[in-house]
Amino acid sequence: MINFSKATRQESINKMQSEQLDLLIIGGGITGAGVAIQAAAAGIKTALLEMQDFAEGTSSRSTKLVHGGIRYLKTFDVEVVSDTVKERAIVQQIAPHIPKPDPMLLPIYDDEGPTTFDMFSVKIAMDLYDQLAGVKGTKYENYTLNAKEVLEREPYIKKEGLQGAGVYLDFRNNDARLVIENIKKAAEDGAYLASKVKVTGFLYQKNKIVGVKARDLLTGKTFEVYAKVVINTSGPWVDKIRNLNFTRAVIPQMRPTKGVHLVVDAKKLPVPQPTYFDTQKHDGRMVFAIPRESKTYFGTTDTDYQGDYTNPTVTQEDVDYLLDVINKRYPDANLTIHDIESSWAGLRPLLMGNSGSDYNGGDNGSLSDNSFDKVLNIISAYKQNQASRVDVEDVLNHLENSRGEKELSPSQISRGSSLERESDDLITLSGGKITDYRKMAEGALDLIKKILSDEYNQSYQSINSKEYSVSGGEFDPAKVEETVSKNTAIGVAAGLSEDEAHYIADFYGMNALTIFDFAKTMTAYDQLSLAESAMLHYAMVAEMALTPSDYLMRRTNHILFQRDSLDAIKHPVLEAMSAFYEWSQDEKAEYLVELNKVINASDLKDLKAGED
Repeated sequence: MINFSKATRQESINKMQSEQLDLLIIGGGITGAGVAIQAAAAGIKTALLEMQDFAEGTSSRSTKLVHGGIRYLKTFDVEVVSDTVKERAIVQQIAPHIPKPDPMLLPIYDDEGPTTFDMFSVKIAMDLYDQLAGVKGTKYENYTLNAKEVLEREPYIKKEGLQGAGVYLDFRNNDARLVIENIKKAAEDGAYLASKVKVTGFLYQKNKIVGVKARDLLTGKTFEVYAKVVINTSGPWVDKIRNLNFTRAVIPQMRPTKGVHLVVDAKKLPVPQPTYFDTQKHDGRMVFAIPRESKTYFGTTDTDYQGDYTNPTVTQEDVDYLLDVINKRYPDANLTIHDIESSWAGLRPLLMGNSGSDYNGGDNGSLSDNSFDKVLNIISAYKQNQASRVDVEDVLNHLENSRGEKELSPSQISRGSSLERESDDLITLSGGKITDYRKMAEGALDLIKKILSDEYNQSYQSINSKEYSVSGGEFDPAKVEETVSKNTAIGVAAGLSEDEAHYIADFYGMNALTIFDFAKTMTAYDQLSLAESAMLHYAMVAEMALTPSDYLMRRTNHILFQRDSLDAIKHPVLEAMSAFYEWSQDEKAEYLVELNKVINASDLKDLKAGED
């Protein structure tokens, strides 16, 4: 087991100050975590600073899918879908315990205007999607349902105008877990990583950035870190970090938008599988309703955001919008704000000029007429066994859009991303989406290696990041169910119930074995089950969970999807962490206030009070 704890955090901070680093990463969301794992694996002396908890800013606030982007096929933006499904398959290979296949239902109505598919176009789009995703001929191949079959599966869904539905492969994701598993692997490979450390300024040599000034938010101490290369991967904050250099004008890159998701009990909104639909508001947006752990959550909004980046909140307007959409789509649900058990709001780090999110369609230009015809012809030929898969891929890889563009611009590693080295030598990697994180990091690493080679005469060999497992993912991705089953038996032998052991085996991958070892040897914390105690202990010694909200919001799903049991374990978790970390009464009281603030925001306590 990798020791990754409050103690190793302090050791890392000490080493950052005393050693000359090759690379310093600012920001510990999915982008920074992706750079850290690849850099550390290549032997580059790497450090990472995150001002909040890992994944706290944006990477724990997504729609929690590793999304294939089928909606881009409406405009035949095949390159985006092709890139996305290929990357998604890679993420599933390197983190097989995190993304899980969860086929998506796309209902088709005859009265919803130009934004959605019809039954004919959805079948063409799904067939093309399956070609790109390589799932043709597998159990995940797409299929269509007629209206009667849809209603048998989803009796609550709107009946009026329903034509049928398409069903195609998508993957559910645990965004915060994906980040922490990348971070832990980087730590295992020697990176120095610290959460709750804020970068406050830059260090310079002749107008070039050579390091940062930072403040440890746990102790209040300030310190300096020097590195040959500094990369800014701070998501929506990238402009704020760039603006810490007062010596030059900074042209803003970011135009963040806010996405909101609401969670209700599955009995209030029974949705048997993820469902994706038009809002019926003619606003070009799509909304998901997704079952998870006996809950159903739905979202997302997509609104421009100018507020506090650290604390985007769910507004009454957000709630009204989503309830209106969901109650029209599921007319018998009659959900109100008081049915909402939990919620989250997050920012998408969109770049200026990228006019939409992953889900709501960036402006990538529609396909040219010539390429459109080629796509239709080659798919038709393939279906009649007159063309091979290689022929299809050849056409798909040489499409051009109506603007005549065939390639991403040099600063784009993936659609909607940007990689730039500025005049002060700061590298900024921004934009993109969670599915593309590995590819974005790979592009950044190429630049980092080039700088270290050209300017410092240091050469490094990259690992093959398409095959390099994150922490917990060190098993055969083709045998997920077998691995979970085998590990569940080990958990049961350690004294846990079948349900507890299965949940942990499914959630933590191979790291479940460490948790089961703890269960065998430890005494349960007061008022916590042995399973919960072992998970909490693991979070503190191996996942740098420093506060109760770190554990209850991002290391586990307690606040979002296990709200029913949260009140019973909230104080016992606080007490166990307080004893482990030797907090004073004042510190314990502060952490309880912080936790209650997080829970109240998720509960929409203030908005509900306004309704009473």
